[in-house]
Amino acid sequence: MSEIEQSSMNFFDHIKELRQKLMYSIIFFLISFVVSFYFSQSIFEFLAKPLTSILPDGNGLIYTALQEAFLTNVKVAFFTAAFISFPFLSIQIWSFVAPGLLKKEKQISLPTLIAIPFLFLLGAAVVYYVISPIAWKFFLSFQTAQTEGINITLQAKMNEYLSLMMTFIFAFGLAFQLPVILLLLVRFGVLSIEQLVSFRKYAIVLSFVFAAIITPPDPFSQISLALPVIILYEVSILISRFLAKKNKKSKDLEQEEKQ
Repeated sequence: MSEIEQSSMNFFDHIKELRQKLMYSIIFFLISFVVSFYFSQSIFEFLAKPLTSILPDGNGLIYTALQEAFLTNVKVAFFTAAFISFPFLSIQIWSFVAPGLLKKEKQISLPTLIAIPFLFLLGAAVVYYVISPIAWKFFLSFQTAQTEGINITLQAKMNEYLSLMMTFIFAFGLAFQLPVILLLLVRFGVLSIEQLVSFRKYAIVLSFVFAAIITPPDPFSQISLALPVIILYEVSILISRFLAKKNKKSKDLEQEEKQ
């Protein structure tokens, strides 16, 4: 058998393996979607709790279109299934890519795959437990009692609340990936620590621009996202410095052992 034929067989074997792993991931997602749809009402109640817990007694969320509640539950199930399926997809990608990676590349790739869902979950937790209770109280403060003139009360719709909540969650989840991105860029030599430090003032401006694009058009939402991004940028610099010192020490020890 010629080398060309052998390499061709290896290529098609890899394609077959990749297709198999993608099929496993799709099946896992579909199963997760069905299970999530069954519990979609409970999941939505959990997501709505930061708002419903501060609404007056008897007030809740409404829907005005016949299909709105159903479609909202479908969206909830889809988002939940995507979140649950991501770790499984990461495992499938890792099992496919890992055999062809060098030891150094494995040391970088595996922590990255672990850090991405962890940081996304951390960002979502910040939204749910810290940002949204403060934001909802701020927005509800614009209600007026009937004795003050015009009676202005909130009648929040299910799909609009879900869209707003998921916008916050995805915005913070993406923003919390900043340390992973910056550390990879420093690790592969694309950026240096000195460049990160000198770029700090531009990063602050870009943080507010990113927040203005991603979040709803109100100052509170934009500031609440921009500040964590700036903090994460500073944390990335500190971690990069720590890893640089650690790598330098390990290299010095290797040189001493060789001598």
